[in-house]
Amino acid sequence: MAKKKKFVVSFRTFLSLATVALVAYVVYENWPDIVDTWYHLGDANLFVLLFLIPEQLYMYYACGQIFFSYLEKKYKKIFSARDKVLISTELNFVNHAVPAGGLGGLAYLTYRLKNFGITAGQSSFLYIFRYAVTTVVNYFQALIAIVILAVLGLIPAEATWIIWVSLLMNFGVFAGLSLIVFVASSKKRIDFFARSVVKIMDFGIKIATFGHRKHLIKHQKVSDYFMDIHECVVIVKKDKKALISPAIWGLVYSFFEIATYWIVAISLGRPELLPFILVGEAIGSVFDGIVPYGLYELGMAGVMIALGVDFPTATIITVMTRVFTLLFTIITGSYPYYRVIQGKKDDHDDTETA
Repeated sequence: MAKKKKFVVSFRTFLSLATVALVAYVVYENWPDIVDTWYHLGDANLFVLLFLIPEQLYMYYACGQIFFSYLEKKYKKIFSARDKVLISTELNFVNHAVPAGGLGGLAYLTYRLKNFGITAGQSSFLYIFRYAVTTVVNYFQALIAIVILAVLGLIPAEATWIIWVSLLMNFGVFAGLSLIVFVASSKKRIDFFARSVVKIMDFGIKIATFGHRKHLIKHQKVSDYFMDIHECVVIVKKDKKALISPAIWGLVYSFFEIATYWIVAISLGRPELLPFILVGEAIGSVFDGIVPYGLYELGMAGVMIALGVDFPTATIITVMTRVFTLLFTIITGSYPYYRVIQGKKDDHDDTETA
């Protein structure tokens, strides 16, 4: 027993140090932007910027409610207000601190909800649903913004490609979601998909180890995981109303995500840039979801500039928002996250935190 405890402590210490290193890396990568933001604070209305504090906290809460509202209604799970706030801020911290294209957040959510009796498949289903809802909402907002800009004649002739890119992204998102539902709706298809994933993983590990290891994970574990997701899809298809509440919270979350940029724009005296922010954020979020790190701001600022926003303004708004959300995330989420990985028990816990 003593040796097992020593292993757990050493692993937690390693995880703590790894997280500190990742946060240090993120801060280092953003240091020029942090310095630039500091220099431009004099151009902003600090009173308006203070609204970012309650706005960010409520945005975290709305993100968590996408999961909690469904779990409470469908699985009768009980989450205290404290649970919701902590898990939401921790999840947001992991998504920012671990540059892994959202995979770090999925892994952490699965780990965090385990003590509430939520399986890995259920957590994954909700995480995919959250991404689907917020992405669809973002694109609808972008389309509305494009229509407004087009009616007002504010889209430069050389930037009409953005309209086609937005339409293509919408098609891609709906096609991707339809494919996921199609595969997950059938046991035969989900089993075939699981076997294919195992074969790809085995092929990769065989090459990486020069043939010394042929299997990375057992097929049964992968099959059980995807079958769990399949069961979630079947349950939802029988009771679609269960998704109404999380979908509404997804809408609220998406609105506040946009509001973060808009508050910064208002503080700089540019509230009229909301439609440009809507389009830029929708396209930028695609990069954020598919690449490990760094292209979200580039994509968003690039789209705003292409739509006619001057380079300094588009860059300052994007950079300042990035810096404020990053620092706020570290301040609010690092300690709750540290408590969890160090094995600190919350009031609801009745099992040992692994």
